[in-house]
Amino acid sequence: MEMIVEIFRMISGILLSYVLPFLLAITLLVFVHEMGHFLFAKLFGMRVDRFSIGFPPKIFKKQIGETEYVIGATPLGGYVKIAGMVDESLDTDRLDKTPESWEFRSKPVWQRMIVISAGVVFNVLLAFLIFTGLRLSYGETNIPAENIDAVFVADTSIAYDMGLRTGDRLLAVNGEPLERYEDFESIESLVADPFTVTARRGDDTLVVRGPEDIFTQLNRRGPRLGVYIAPAVIGAVMQDTPADSIGLQAGDRIVSIAGEDIRFWAEMTESIRRTEGDPVIVRWQRSDSTAVDALPVYEALVAPALRGERYLLGVERPGADILAQEFGAVQRRFSLFEALGAGIGDTWTNTRVIVLSLGRIFTGRENLRENLGGPIMIAQVINQATEVGAALFWDIVAMLSITLAIINILPIPALDGGHLVFLMYEGVIRKEPSLRFRMITQQVGMFLLLAFMVFLVFNDILRL
Repeated sequence: MEMIVEIFRMISGILLSYVLPFLLAITLLVFVHEMGHFLFAKLFGMRVDRFSIGFPPKIFKKQIGETEYVIGATPLGGYVKIAGMVDESLDTDRLDKTPESWEFRSKPVWQRMIVISAGVVFNVLLAFLIFTGLRLSYGETNIPAENIDAVFVADTSIAYDMGLRTGDRLLAVNGEPLERYEDFESIESLVADPFTVTARRGDDTLVVRGPEDIFTQLNRRGPRLGVYIAPAVIGAVMQDTPADSIGLQAGDRIVSIAGEDIRFWAEMTESIRRTEGDPVIVRWQRSDSTAVDALPVYEALVAPALRGERYLLGVERPGADILAQEFGAVQRRFSLFEALGAGIGDTWTNTRVIVLSLGRIFTGRENLRENLGGPIMIAQVINQATEVGAALFWDIVAMLSITLAIINILPIPALDGGHLVFLMYEGVIRKEPSLRFRMITQQVGMFLLLAFMVFLVFNDILRL
């Protein structure tokens, strides 16, 4: 019985952490996309036979007026079936008869183009609303780059291979002066061709260049370039740990371990790792000391404890409040109009970055298998974002919405972009392509999309 309860708890945990956030995000994106098609079809007097979220088998359906509303068991898409249109349902009923006034094919080309484009437009609009809401709710926090006089560079990182070293001061990225530290490693900076960093080392100024396949390298070696600024200031001390036993407290600053000067949090963790559990002398300063001149230095002999595969003191990294105090972080709040403007800017920036990123993949600059993900990878990303907080979750949803819009506008049969190509052809030639041609291309498009989805799923499984 206990085993059954434990299995139930494990399954419940998986559902709550992975499945539910994933379903929430995907269902919202699909609903908004299909609602765009639905609303404009209704606006132009077209009959909508079915509004479906998810693909068969059906788990819910209800007829309201002329439209059947359906929820399918396969949540990776949806569709709006408009009378008189060749779509993914491949239904050709009535297409050999004279068009009725309520059919898609009877409407002017410009109206049909709007209906087809509306899903993409609604996805972009959703991203804009999310970005605007995030600006209103959370504002913007950034660290002035001029307040950071040196960085730590891990010796196994991409940044180290580029030529950056611990102690360097970052001056510019892609030829532009670095004003906000967050811009150094932003996706907009990384997508530049080429990605360059200007740094000062002592009296010298140097310019280093990132790898051609920088996103592939990030996927292989970790999500960061390997540059860190967090100071060796303790955010919290865990109970019954080596740190607790020697009296370390939150806010203390580690200054040396085993005689080695420590400045950065990453330096401290690396130094602890190298001890392999041997006792070492740890020296630290306490910021709440009443000393007038220099802060007193405390020291103690301590043996790091093995937890899993790592040796730890039992301290947590500094939080946002410590970083803000250390580097003079600037917090900005947005009015409604400022948030709307920022939402437009964020939407444009992310759209540009996603287009450039996809371009790098499909031109061979980046490894396709390592840079494209299917539903499993998306679920993992959403789960990680959910664990961090609501802001990151909604940021990911907004980026997925833009990605969905971009994918759908590609000129591939069975996608909105494929339908637009046919409509543009009809608008220029004044004659729509033959039904046989449209049916064949639609079938080919559906086959290619299904094959690509299978590839993505298997690729996700291989990357687990």
